[in-house]
Amino acid sequence: MAGATRKALKTDAANAITADLVAVLVAVTEGEPKIMTIANDGALPSGPFEFAHRSLQTGLRAWVEAQTGHPLGYVEQLYTFADRGRAGGAKSPHSISISYLGLTREDKVGQGFEAHWSGWYEYFPWEDQRAGLPASLAKTLTSRLRGWSKSAATTSLQRERWQRAAITFGFDGREWNEELVLQRYELLYEAGLIPEAVRDGAPATSVIPGRPMTGDHRRILATGIARLRAKIKYRPVVFELMPAEFTLLQLQRSVEALAGRLVHKQNFRRLIEQQQLVEETGAIAGDTVGRPAKLFRFRHAVLAERAVAGTKLPLSRT
Repeated sequence: MAGATRKALKTDAANAITADLVAVLVAVTEGEPKIMTIANDGALPSGPFEFAHRSLQTGLRAWVEAQTGHPLGYVEQLYTFADRGRAGGAKSPHSISISYLGLTREDKVGQGFEAHWSGWYEYFPWEDQRAGLPASLAKTLTSRLRGWSKSAATTSLQRERWQRAAITFGFDGREWNEELVLQRYELLYEAGLIPEAVRDGAPATSVIPGRPMTGDHRRILATGIARLRAKIKYRPVVFELMPAEFTLLQLQRSVEALAGRLVHKQNFRRLIEQQQLVEETGAIAGDTVGRPAKLFRFRHAVLAERAVAGTKLPLSRT
């Protein structure tokens, strides 16, 4: 009887599912998007949901503050990932990842904490289209994905694979869609072109540049980037990342950093003014080169006055 009990306990342990709380904590500093990372920049702040946690968000805030010393401000739930075999191989324990997106300002990490601010384009270099992709990276992406497409068993499947690659990466003259961050990452994973895919059992191959992350954290980061890129078009969340006072150029550079695309300067400023999102402070920025720049602040009253359309991102097509 005791043997049967031990066997049942082992079976229950093998079938147990754990829940990890994962934070994508974003800041924009000097026109570059940053994320808070731990574990030598290989992981996002995270920890298991425990019985003592009053709620999922309470648990998340506790883990983030314990690992980074940074209190969470604005936070929203992203997505729950529960795919088996996407966190270190099929034999790893089954775990679900409950992810959150937080917006903040970069500050100095205190002593004794393992956290570090990392540029998010270190993990997704193909997502920064502000100056166009470097020719070497563009060539690598095209050749590797074309090779993967041609490796399909049938002609129709080869065409289907390449069409997916062309749509998500903007090949064959197609328009680049900055919101397809997760789709591009998932396509590279399916093609076995990133280290996480090789780790999870894909055949070893030469991989695309971009820093890997533990478990499913780069997939979660891709989800956070996509969510934020979409949200800045219809909600003024970018102001959560701005200082209390800023120039319009600083605001524009922050939006461009998040979108990975350039915006049309005059159209951007016209839209910001038409939507009455900002107001002048009456002060002049003291650190600008050339013509003095006015300082602005976000009009918080606009949130109570009407539904805000957001920045609408007048993207430059040049």
